[in-house]
Amino acid sequence: MADYDVAIVGGGLLGSAFGWGMARAGQSCVVFDEGDNAIRTARGNFGLVWVQGKGAGMPAYAAWSMKSTQLWSGFAAELQDSTGMDLHYVKGGYDIAADEEEYRQSISRLQQIQDEMGSGAYTYEILDNAQLKSVMPLIGDIPGAIYTEHDGHCNPLTLLRALHQDMQKRGAQYRPNSPVTEVRQQTGGGYELVDQAGQIVASAARVVISAGHGSTRLAEPLGIDLPIYADQGQVLVSEKVAPIMQYPTTGVRQTDNGSFLLGVSSKDVGLDTRTDLTTLAGIAKRCIRIFPFLARLRLQRAWGALRVMTPDGCPVYQQSATYPGVFSFACHSGVTLAACHALEVTKWIMDGDIPAAFEVFHPRRFHV
Repeated sequence: MADYDVAIVGGGLLGSAFGWGMARAGQSCVVFDEGDNAIRTARGNFGLVWVQGKGAGMPAYAAWSMKSTQLWSGFAAELQDSTGMDLHYVKGGYDIAADEEEYRQSISRLQQIQDEMGSGAYTYEILDNAQLKSVMPLIGDIPGAIYTEHDGHCNPLTLLRALHQDMQKRGAQYRPNSPVTEVRQQTGGGYELVDQAGQIVASAARVVISAGHGSTRLAEPLGIDLPIYADQGQVLVSEKVAPIMQYPTTGVRQTDNGSFLLGVSSKDVGLDTRTDLTTLAGIAKRCIRIFPFLARLRLQRAWGALRVMTPDGCPVYQQSATYPGVFSFACHSGVTLAACHALEVTKWIMDGDIPAAFEVFHPRRFHV
């Protein structure tokens, strides 16, 4: 007999969403979290719940992101009711262009996504500078922006904390500082999980590998192709000021504690989270062009974090063909997709099957 219905490797936003969803569904589960020496992507993100720009060339991803944003309000409310934690989820967001070329590209990309989605397309509004200034007076001399009510933002650290707290309240076991080094099949069915000392730490009928950049070493021996790489992003954090910006933008948002987060960058530097002045200066320059008032704020700190990126930027979902019951999930949209991961993907795991409509997220798409 297995110790658990499901064992989840990874305690970040994906693993915690799965653990919460499993406990909510009455499944016995355990979540193994490597510890603070792990690459904490979940603690270094921008906090956007976002659909704009996602899914060009893959309408299934656009629709999946949209579905998750539709579930987000109820998801956040349920977590708050159970834990008392306010995720500070706010709906509505602007994709702001710093120059004419960005503006044209944003409009073109969104139109492509809408055409590919067909009847399932979401609504949006294109605003020129004058229209944008009427709703966002602090904007600078930039071409315009695209607004959709489906976008938004939250406090991602509170989200992670609420998932951890509530899944344990619902009966899930959470094991911090517990790296898993191997998953192996048991005689008679099920799987056992092994730690660094070679000790069996749990057994389960099904296993979910969702440990971000730590997933590859576990996945390969189980016949799972996991084409992910680290995409570094750096973020500047300002001093705290009174609330002056309710809605987030793609590169600037004011958090619930009053500070501003400024981004976004993208660098392929391997597993390196160090910041550099050249990148940070580029971020500051672009953000000040969009919002000139930012030049008056003092900067408090900066950080670098590593996105879990795939070759096309879309999720990779799969079940091992040789080890049924072993699933692997990876994506860079852990905040946006948290609601779908918690409320929808957990059903797939319990059923032991990923629906045919989501086969587009299998990594075989990279080997055509």
